[in-house]
Amino acid sequence: MVRPGSHGYGCSMANAAAFFDLDRTLLRGASGPILQTHLKSAGLVGDRGLPGQEVFNRIYDVFGENRIFMAASKQLVRVAKGWDIALVREAAQKAAEPLLDIVQPYARPLIQEHHDAGRTVVLATTTPYELVKPFADLLGIDDVIATRYGVSDGKFDGTFIDGFVWGKGKLAAVTAWAKQQNIDLRESYAYSDSYFDAPLLGAVGNPFAINPDLRLQGLATLRRWPTRFLDAPSGVPKLLGIEPQMIVQQFFRSEVVRYAKFDIGGIENIPATGPAILVLNHRSYFDVIAAGAALVKRGRPVRVLAKKELFDVPVLGQVFQALGTIRVDRGTGSNEPLLAAAKALEGGELVALFPQGTIPRGPAFFEPELQGRHGVARLATQTKVPVIPIGMWGTEQVWPRNAKVPNALNVLNPPPVRVRVGPPVDLVYDDVDADTKRIMAAIMDLLPPESRERRTPTPEELAKSYPSGKAPTDD
Repeated sequence: MVRPGSHGYGCSMANAAAFFDLDRTLLRGASGPILQTHLKSAGLVGDRGLPGQEVFNRIYDVFGENRIFMAASKQLVRVAKGWDIALVREAAQKAAEPLLDIVQPYARPLIQEHHDAGRTVVLATTTPYELVKPFADLLGIDDVIATRYGVSDGKFDGTFIDGFVWGKGKLAAVTAWAKQQNIDLRESYAYSDSYFDAPLLGAVGNPFAINPDLRLQGLATLRRWPTRFLDAPSGVPKLLGIEPQMIVQQFFRSEVVRYAKFDIGGIENIPATGPAILVLNHRSYFDVIAAGAALVKRGRPVRVLAKKELFDVPVLGQVFQALGTIRVDRGTGSNEPLLAAAKALEGGELVALFPQGTIPRGPAFFEPELQGRHGVARLATQTKVPVIPIGMWGTEQVWPRNAKVPNALNVLNPPPVRVRVGPPVDLVYDDVDADTKRIMAAIMDLLPPESRERRTPTPEELAKSYPSGKAPTDD
């Protein structure tokens, strides 16, 4: 339970809780394989494991819960009869860290949101209490509602205490707990992937279907329950486990975009897993496609910060949200974009930013020295994640600033587009101005030698750098 005053809040929200299911909700898959491994190591399960467990786990990971699987799970109370409770707890303690490794990326930030709001966070799971309690403690969860096995003389005795916590049984257990703790379910939240948790979801005021199985997805649609996937930002949908951005990225492949000739290098500098800030110079609207051609080779989604005006466009705004794009309201001084970016990084994601803020226009477009804003350095100081520079050149030849669309017809003689990814920038974290200069210098180092030559642009080049296609001094 949350102690009075914990998380920096008083008692105003003490009557609300957030209930989380375990498998396929907090975790990316089933907890069974990890728990079984450590039960084996403790000598409680034979080398062949629990009967049929491997097959059940594979089916569960793909389709979620079903009555056959749960009926078999219910019989585990008999299989566990005679297990030494001390050995079970030791196995559970050793399993806690590996289970923490498969927690969904956005689960921790969501748990923190509830803690910050003063709500009690509860793990509500069918998995036996003794096996999941150490994991819940490690994750910072306040209490656990789970199936409890009877104990006699220090060993499981083959019985349940207060029944099997599944389906209506889980709702009964949560209801009893809420009454005891003076929790108002109408003010509470519940998160689950399973259709069989519909009784619990329907009993709280704020139900969420998380990575839902097909039946729960249908029910959530009918009842207008929000759907979320805790391995992606809120608002990003999925189809057959694939988010839209990973589909869109396929259209950015160099073999698809035939009207540009890509020269891409340094992809190995983008981490295969874990958070990183990608920083790119800005020359054209085509920069996003050029960056996508590089990122698709890494096979990871990336969260891009984009101006709010794009979100205000009908249909396009919904597309940007589905892609996990972070909205930036320029000129307001709001910290919301950086907070959203920090949350994405906390979730282990890639975040891409253009430190210049916008495409330079006029003479500034031709300046060899890139000027950046302090937002990236502030975000890096806050999160301490790697900052990866990406230098792009030639994108303005494909899509000049004065054009509404790229020249997609130029497939016979496509302009060369160079993309280079560098190693992490060495930052000091105590001087945002100095770190901003380091970041921009790292990007400039990735550009070709011609980028460092100061020259006077032709009137035609200068005109193309303005959205109107006309320099201010033109008649």
